[in-house]
Amino acid sequence: MASGDDDDPIIEEIDVYLAKSLADKLYLFQYPVRPSNMTYDDVNHLSARIKPKQQKVELEMAMDTNSPNYCRSKGEQIALNVDGTTYEETNTYSAKIMDKQTFTSIQATTNTSRYAAAVFRKGELHVTPLSGILQMRPSFTYLDKADTKTREREAANEGGDSSQDEAEEDVKAITVRFARPESEQARQRRIQSYDFLQRKQAEEPWAHLHYHGVKDGHSEHERQYLFCQSVDASENSELVKTPKEYLAMLMPPIAEEKLVKPVGPSNVLSMAQLRTLPLGEQVKTLLKNVKVMPFANLMGLLASGTDSTAALRCIQQVALLVQGNWVVKSDVLYPKNTCSPHSGVPAEVLCRGRDFVMWRFTLERSVMRKEIASIIKLPPEDVKEFLEHVAVPRVNRGWEFLLPTDVEFVKKHTDIAHRQHMLWLGIQSKLEKVFNFSKEDFMPKNSPQPDPVHVTGEQRLKKAQDRAQGNKSSMQKDRDTRRSESSVQVKQEPVSDREDEPMDTSSSSSAINGSVNGYPSATSPAFDHTNGNTGSPANAPSVELKDFVKKTFKKHFVLTLNEFKRLFGLHIASMPSGHSIYPSISDHMLQDAILLCQCKQIMVPFPAQTTAATDEQKVFGLWETGEEFDKQRRLLYELFNKNYRIRRTMIQAKLTQELGDACKADIDRMLNECCISHAGMWYLKGTVPS
Repeated sequence: MASGDDDDPIIEEIDVYLAKSLADKLYLFQYPVRPSNMTYDDVNHLSARIKPKQQKVELEMAMDTNSPNYCRSKGEQIALNVDGTTYEETNTYSAKIMDKQTFTSIQATTNTSRYAAAVFRKGELHVTPLSGILQMRPSFTYLDKADTKTREREAANEGGDSSQDEAEEDVKAITVRFARPESEQARQRRIQSYDFLQRKQAEEPWAHLHYHGVKDGHSEHERQYLFCQSVDASENSELVKTPKEYLAMLMPPIAEEKLVKPVGPSNVLSMAQLRTLPLGEQVKTLLKNVKVMPFANLMGLLASGTDSTAALRCIQQVALLVQGNWVVKSDVLYPKNTCSPHSGVPAEVLCRGRDFVMWRFTLERSVMRKEIASIIKLPPEDVKEFLEHVAVPRVNRGWEFLLPTDVEFVKKHTDIAHRQHMLWLGIQSKLEKVFNFSKEDFMPKNSPQPDPVHVTGEQRLKKAQDRAQGNKSSMQKDRDTRRSESSVQVKQEPVSDREDEPMDTSSSSSAINGSVNGYPSATSPAFDHTNGNTGSPANAPSVELKDFVKKTFKKHFVLTLNEFKRLFGLHIASMPSGHSIYPSISDHMLQDAILLCQCKQIMVPFPAQTTAATDEQKVFGLWETGEEFDKQRRLLYELFNKNYRIRRTMIQAKLTQELGDACKADIDRMLNECCISHAGMWYLKGTVPS
């Protein structure tokens, strides 16, 4: 019996080449409504255009109106229906007869990886992959245009001239409604809808083409690209395969089926999965789900052996300390560019409102929902969600904080409690400007005052004399020297044994009712109402504090006391854990430190109706830097000693009067360093009315 090779011998071997010159430009056009022996090669092509992304092509071809098979009266009627009796440049048939037809393409297949065009020449087969296969069919959009014209004529006939006699329609109120946020499912349905796809297709512009006939010289030149430009085997590595590789292409190995793990709910994460995440992600995930928890509970949920210091470092990045417990930050719950699922309010507004709720709980155990809503002015659903995160409702007591105060944590980690206290001071400052309130508005007015600590008269007198004697002479001498150097008024601060609203920057070990994150407030029993804060001796400003003042004013030049306190609080909060180098510092000591660092207070005459707080009315400016530009800056301060706001022309006139010619660049620099523009007037930084 003969073998299979003898029955089917190889007659000829043909080399196959892969041509790539037209790989992404070659289309196969099919005309399914036209027999193959009736081609359009000799038909005049009027225009051609393409949308490359959609692979959509339109061809306009002339019709032989002199053919015996053409009905001239029907062609004239179609042109009349489409364009009407008037002549316009936009008419479809300018000759008043249907003398052309349009062919529009549809994709025969979306996957053309198995199709190619081949050319055989001199014993070589050259193959070019197809970019698309398009079926060209006649387009009848001109009928839609004719229907539109008919409806327009009918509407015009029905309306007639009676519209001129009709009275104007009455003005009606329109109710504006805001659409609810679109869910993911609704968005997917909208994207897959026919109208959406039509709009997306219409957005891609047409690219106009120039048609060349089959026998045209340009077409003959392009056909040469169907042949491979290089016959070197190394250039056609796609077709050069070893027998083993070729066999693998014909019969690819069967992929092993992967076991699909059961998928749980999207909001549920097992502890085994949780512990595979980095520590920071574990802490963030737990707090996003729980919203508020003590640090001891967090350590119990983390893997055994987790370093508590590392956990503390991670938790401070995603949470804030409220009554010794950790509450997840607002920007973690409401990321940027998101909105409320209830009302559609932007995330930035939600974060401010929730921060206000959390700040209120740093002051007291219970809050009233109506009071919160009246200040943050957010929809009731959002306010309720904020409160449900961290509190529970109590009968006749409003909403009470969810967890008891964690006194042990505050005592054990005083440096962290102190840093969080300073962060809350910075948040409070921002909230006061946004919601226009003062911390004193929420202090109980009729609450009984704590019993003062009894100090004998001799002790109080001796303490006051010791403190005043050490500071009075040096401070008075410095003030007299500065006052003699310039006519700018410098506000005198009385030296007293009582401090003005102490700004506590020291670590406290007490955490009792009335405290803010473990720090005694003005209504707390731990506060000495006789001598001020007993833990804040009025020492001279430290070298570190002076360095901070100098660096801050060299950067900002003009600051209100309120803004300086905010920057100082952020500086304290940014210091490493356990490295607090500042003692307990009051507002009085901060002002003294500013005045001792080449700065002076500018007595800005605020208007009587100003809403600025006391700290916002205390304005300080950098007085001396050793530069020649100090003269211009001092003249600017003199103007603001007499005026709350000034015009640029006043500054220019003052500088010209005192220093001669005023350079525009100097004025621009001075205004940029010290002032801010509002409504055509210039104000010192921090004094613009809110």
